[in-house]
Amino acid sequence: MQVAIVTGASSGIGFGTAVKLAGAGMAIVATGRDANKLAGLEKAIGDPQRIATLAVDLTADAAPQQIVDFALSRYGRIDFLINNAGVGSPKPLHETDDEMLDYFLNLMLRAPFRLARDVIRHMNPGSAIINVTSTFAVIGGRRGGAYSAAKGGLQALTLHMACQYGAQGIRCNAVAPGVTVTPMTEGRLDDPLFKRINVEMTPNTRLGTVEDIASTIAFLCSPGGSFINGQTIVVDGGWSSTKYLSDFALTSTWTPR
Repeated sequence: MQVAIVTGASSGIGFGTAVKLAGAGMAIVATGRDANKLAGLEKAIGDPQRIATLAVDLTADAAPQQIVDFALSRYGRIDFLINNAGVGSPKPLHETDDEMLDYFLNLMLRAPFRLARDVIRHMNPGSAIINVTSTFAVIGGRRGGAYSAAKGGLQALTLHMACQYGAQGIRCNAVAPGVTVTPMTEGRLDDPLFKRINVEMTPNTRLGTVEDIASTIAFLCSPGGSFINGQTIVVDGGWSSTKYLSDFALTSTWTPR
């Protein structure tokens, strides 16, 4: 039975990915900060043999070794690492203080770097690492700030690992979601400006879902993705790659700011 570590698995994309991979027959080592939410994941998967959860602060110095030891003691192997844990609501450069900068970089660049470094020593040919980045890693975005810096660094790290370890049969790819309906974004879905920037500029005329992202990650972990290495798959309905504007956006009166 293949084993996948999923970080940030207590909600949103991480939760959905853990459920999707378990449904594909894998055993899941799920990490997050909230033990109660992780208990909800255990219930959702419904098979104690396929899910092991660990409440841990991913930014703690001891966290990577703790996670690896936990996975090996429970299942004896690690086949996939899904570096998903993240945080939103960034501020632009000029509004970002050092505390926010350090937090974003620690959680979304330093932590996945350190965890991948410890995990990769235990991976065999056929294994893979998937880093969850963002459309803000591939284009410039307003208010990106430290978030863009962290996700852009994670994309560059993906390319390095794909090159360095590909010959060992260990692949590394990134999945870059657009705006996805999760607890991290739902508070902004009623903001008219947010909807104009995202919904009205997406050719698919909807926002992404957790299922969209989880399915892409699952594909990269499947035999069908076995020759994909060093790629960033953007899952955003065409938002970042087109100049689309909806009929509403084209015919509405936009108030200058």
